[in-house]
Amino acid sequence: MDTIKVVCGIIFHENKVLICRRKKSKSLPGLWEFPGGKVEKGESSELALIRELSEELGMKVQSISYFRTNIHDYNTFIIELNAYKCRFIKADLILKDHDALEWVNVVDLSNWNLAPADIPIAEELIMELNGIY
Repeated sequence: MDTIKVVCGIIFHENKVLICRRKKSKSLPGLWEFPGGKVEKGESSELALIRELSEELGMKVQSISYFRTNIHDYNTFIIELNAYKCRFIKADLILKDHDALEWVNVVDLSNWNLAPADIPIAEELIMELNGIY
């Protein structure tokens, strides 16, 4: 089974992070995730994230820094999810692949129905916030 390389942004704005709910017509419908998408051949992860956020949300970010990678097997496909912390600049907040978005406190991420690949990222963010690292 091939591994799909995916990036996501942990986008900070006013002490909250952005999560988006996947449309019912997409895989993993109704689950919440950090926004992002697939890395195209020959594209760096950072450039893929900038492109995906612009295409999916009309969003611009800055201060992109690597956070962690999570590899998750969804039984029918495997993703390598590379997460990057970003600072929000501006957005049109156009929803293409999602039907809702929320700015949430990091400590509250565990209360959301996150996609399985996003859960370890959320857990590490919460531990980091609580000074466990």
